[in-house]
Amino acid sequence: MMNRFLDSDFFHDFLRAPVALISFCVVLILVLSAVFAQFIAPTNPFDPASLELMNGFTPPLEANMFTGEIFLLGTDDQGRDLFSAILYGLRISLFVGLMAVTLAMVLGVMLGLIAGYVGGWLDNLIMRLADIQMTFPSILIAMLIFGIARGLLPPELRYEMAITVLIISIGLSEWVPFARTVRGSTMVEKEKEYVAAARLIGLNRWQIMIRHILPNVLGPVLVIATITFALAIIAEATLSFLGVGAPPTEPSLGTLIRVGQDYLFSGEWWILLFPAVTLLALALAVNLLGDWLRDTLNPRLK
Repeated sequence: MMNRFLDSDFFHDFLRAPVALISFCVVLILVLSAVFAQFIAPTNPFDPASLELMNGFTPPLEANMFTGEIFLLGTDDQGRDLFSAILYGLRISLFVGLMAVTLAMVLGVMLGLIAGYVGGWLDNLIMRLADIQMTFPSILIAMLIFGIARGLLPPELRYEMAITVLIISIGLSEWVPFARTVRGSTMVEKEKEYVAAARLIGLNRWQIMIRHILPNVLGPVLVIATITFALAIIAEATLSFLGVGAPPTEPSLGTLIRVGQDYLFSGEWWILLFPAVTLLALALAVNLLGDWLRDTLNPRLK
């Protein structure tokens, strides 16, 4: 199977696309850095016992005037090694983005299959809900869902469930593109002969949708998932920057950017710059990779 993939046109097109190749390498490096953060990071920034307030506001590659320690990317206001904080924050941002996209994809694909195959009033209901949601920016929808969910939780569980609520909020705000795309593809596929043959042998609706139609509509879904992954990471960073996302005890890239913004004009530029550059590199690389996948998997664009 690996030999077939290496000999495929898809793999050769990938090797001949420098932008896609560089983007993939950037994403791979960032993902591996986040996965193995506990082995790469000099310290655990989430462990209060490892923090030394005397190391606060140390510039990059400069010795601290009190302790003499040197940090690659400097430290923040709490004396936290910024390099370590970025690696651990990157892990949270990637986890939230991946889980949110998975939730949005599962929900959108199922609703799109039902709307496209069943049709009728159910199709109208799902599509009208999608149209209503598309009239509002997804970040506002995520903030609304996040606020409602946090309000329903007891106070003692709000910090513990913050990441879960964040995932649900972003996932429920990004399902519409999946549903609309799958609905259109399903309406085309259900008129083909293999679906009629499946009906003749007695398969029910769910068996036809899951076994036969779903595998034939997943191509565009993978492209949308890649682009939505970048949007989900940015949405998480935006919510955390606004103070309604990841908890302060487990800061994501958005939380680190919010902290750095408070000290930008006092001269501690590195606290904002390095998390922002990391977020920009990740979002840009994923977007460029998604654009290449869209152009490659859509024969009309070749």
